[in-house]
Amino acid sequence: MIPGRHLTLLCTLGALAGGCEPAPSRHASVVFATTTSVEDTGLLEALGAAMRADLPEWRVRAVAVGTGQALALARRGDADVVLVHDPAAESTFIAAGHGQRWRTIMRNDFVVVGPSADPAGVRAAADTRAALARIARSRSLFLSRGDSSGTHRREVDLWRLAGIEPEGDWYIEAGVGQGDLLRMASERGGYAIVDRGTFRYHEARLALEVLHADDPPLDNPYSVIVAARATNPAGARAVADWLSGERAGAVIDGFGRAEFGVPLFEVVSN
Repeated sequence: MIPGRHLTLLCTLGALAGGCEPAPSRHASVVFATTTSVEDTGLLEALGAAMRADLPEWRVRAVAVGTGQALALARRGDADVVLVHDPAAESTFIAAGHGQRWRTIMRNDFVVVGPSADPAGVRAAADTRAALARIARSRSLFLSRGDSSGTHRREVDLWRLAGIEPEGDWYIEAGVGQGDLLRMASERGGYAIVDRGTFRYHEARLALEVLHADDPPLDNPYSVIVAARATNPAGARAVADWLSGERAGAVIDGFGRAEFGVPLFEVVSN
């Protein structure tokens, strides 16, 4: 059984479309592994609705996990195509021959969030290194994903950039997705690093604010990769090409505008 949260996006329509031949069963299913941020923001559901209309010949099963888990599924052949956000891990994955057709399709950015009282003084930090140094120096509560996800790996890189090895009772590895991490940070008055889109989606229900942002190390690109060991190569290519195309771009560009005034993700042209 594939781990993670499952969402069946598409139904096979071949046998129902007025007598056309159904696709062979070994080609009917496509496993699409993506990140919890894509699901937690609601973008996965929006992409699924559009994909359902455009690719009726494939039954796509989405699995929402951390980037590390998504790449591991693809490496084993348990996922056909992935949408992930860890450029360093993706580069290693491609170099090892595990993936192909690597394309960046969207981006947002990471932000440091925390309570409005800001006991560590993060608002006054000149850059991300200084922001993390203030949290560590004050031993203010910080909640980490702690799950080898793209968000967690970026957080680890940022601590390394700051020259800090976070440890102690102030630093908690929660082992949860971004939505749950935000709820925990809100309830406990702690700091966290999350992507801006996920924070914006949950913001109204949180006692947290963006305290630091807009620093180059916080850039957060999302890329599509077809697994070299895909069980369904044709379906994987079809889904990857759709995600990299104009139709998905329009969904991404429009997602969040009505509710938040801006899209939760920025489209990257290919």
